[in-house]
Amino acid sequence: MTTETSKREQGLAERAYLALREAILGHELAPGTRLSVPNVAEWLGVSRSPAREAIARIAYEGLAHVEPNKGAVVADLDAESLVEIYEVREALEGLACRLASQRAHDGDIAALRDLLAQHVAAVEAGDVERHYDLDMRFHARVRELAGNSRLTAQLEVLQQQIRLAMYTTHRSPGGMPLAVTEHRRIVDALESGDPVLAEAAGRSHIARLLRDLSAAEKDPTGRYR
Repeated sequence: MTTETSKREQGLAERAYLALREAILGHELAPGTRLSVPNVAEWLGVSRSPAREAIARIAYEGLAHVEPNKGAVVADLDAESLVEIYEVREALEGLACRLASQRAHDGDIAALRDLLAQHVAAVEAGDVERHYDLDMRFHARVRELAGNSRLTAQLEVLQQQIRLAMYTTHRSPGGMPLAVTEHRRIVDALESGDPVLAEAAGRSHIARLLRDLSAAEKDPTGRYR
């Protein structure tokens, strides 16, 4: 295989992966959907090799899993799985805040406060979807400020799993004002430059979400109401 051919194959695999991931996270492919290599290849208009690589990456990121005699299927992340995800996320988001507090400049803090202002407006308008979008953007910005590519990669994988899990759970808008308050505490801690305070603010935010998940009632399928 020539270098040019290899690069082309890698490009096709990357595009196939991104398209497959977006179809799963956008709920075009429901949990339990079988991801056979021939079907995915035909659906995406690629050969089997990039389709196989795309499915492998999706499975590695926890968005699909392999079942005996069925191959890869889109993951159905239940309440117990979501709790486990948040247990890991609490530690990692705390670390992200610790690192960000040591690297954030005045302009970075101003940008975060602008996101907060947009978030306040969304909450006051009762815009749940806008709230979730701004929530993800806020945490993505903090991870970026942390400046640790490995940490960012791990948190982005968890965020994708959370997006998938939230599709099969009820999302109550009751926690929206709390999220804004906790985000403001994180920004204040980042601005102080105190890494211990920043880590505590980040962990406290995710710990509250974890407590909410753990305390929520479950229906017979194991999903949170």
